[in-house]
Amino acid sequence: MSVATKLKSSAKSVTEQRAILGPAGNRDRVLDESKRKTEALKKPQRTKIPVSQSPQSVVQNNVSVDSSCSSDSSSSNSSLKAVSSRKTVKRMGVKPVKAKVAPTADEFVTEISPVVSEPLKRCDWITPFSDPLYTSFHDEEWGAPFHDDWKLFELLVFSQALAELSWPTILKKRDIFRKLFNNFDPSAIAQYTEKKMLSLKIDGSLLLSEPKLRAVLENAKQMLKVQQEFGSFSGYCWGFVNHKPLRNGFRYARQVPVKTPKAEVMSKDMMQRGFRCVGPTVVYSFMQVAGIVNDHLVTCFRYQECNANVKKDIKPNIEEIESLK
Repeated sequence: MSVATKLKSSAKSVTEQRAILGPAGNRDRVLDESKRKTEALKKPQRTKIPVSQSPQSVVQNNVSVDSSCSSDSSSSNSSLKAVSSRKTVKRMGVKPVKAKVAPTADEFVTEISPVVSEPLKRCDWITPFSDPLYTSFHDEEWGAPFHDDWKLFELLVFSQALAELSWPTILKKRDIFRKLFNNFDPSAIAQYTEKKMLSLKIDGSLLLSEPKLRAVLENAKQMLKVQQEFGSFSGYCWGFVNHKPLRNGFRYARQVPVKTPKAEVMSKDMMQRGFRCVGPTVVYSFMQVAGIVNDHLVTCFRYQECNANVKKDIKPNIEEIESLK
C-alpha cells in the first residue's frame, strides 16, 4: 500500500466526538456538533500538510515505495513528525516551563490572601447606628456575672433610672453619677441627708426625680442591713438563683420578657425589707445587667462568653459564702 493510500484511510478514520448532554438536551446541540465535526476534520489536514506533499511528489515521478526506500521514508517521516510536533506546540500555546524554587516561609505567608474578619454578631437591639458607649457596654458588661457589692448597687440604681432615662443617656452621665454618689459606696450614701440628696443636680436639673433620689438613699441604708444579715449584698441577690445564673437561650429579641416569676419573688422580698422602686420590671432589668440571668441572644457572641465567665466567678463566690456560714 502506498503512503497516499494510508493518508486517505487515516483521513476517513477521524474519531467523532459524542454529544454532551446539556441543560436543554441533545436536540439543541445538533448544529453545534456538526460544526465541531467539520472543524475536527479540517484541523488534522492542516497539521499534516508536509506529509501529503512528500508522497505526491513520489507518485508524480512514478517511483514505487518499496523496502529499498523504507529507511529514507522512515527518516523523512521522523523529521516531519518533529516539525508537526513543533507546530502543534506553537498552535497550543505551550511554552517551556522553568523549574520553580519552593517558596520560603515568609514568601508563602505573603502569597496568602488576607482573611477578612466578619463583624461580630450581637443582640438585635445593638445596631450599627447604636451609640458606641452603649455598644461597648453590651460587649463588656451587660450580662456578665458581677459579685462586687458596690458594682451591684450601681447597677441597681441604673436599673431604677431606666424609668426616666435610656441606657445611652445613663452611660454618658455615668461619671457624674459616680462622682455624686461616691462611687456607689452604700455606707457613704447612707450618711447623706435628704437635703443633700435632693441637691444633686446636673446643669441646674436634678440628677433623677425626687422619688428616685429618695429611693437611692433608702436603698443604701437597707443594703447595709442585708450585708449584716447575709454577709454581702451579692450573696443575697445570687441566693434567689442558687448562685448560678439563669440561661434562657432566646433566639429573638421579642422573646425576652420584661419580668419573670423569679423577678417577682425577688422584688417582693426586697420591698418587704424596705427597698424602694424595686418593682418586678426594675428587678428583672437588674438581674439582666448584673448577669444573674443571661439574656443575651444565642446568636450573640456574648452569650457564650458570659457562660464562660460564670465558671471563673462562681466558684470563688461559693467558697466565700461557705466560709461565712
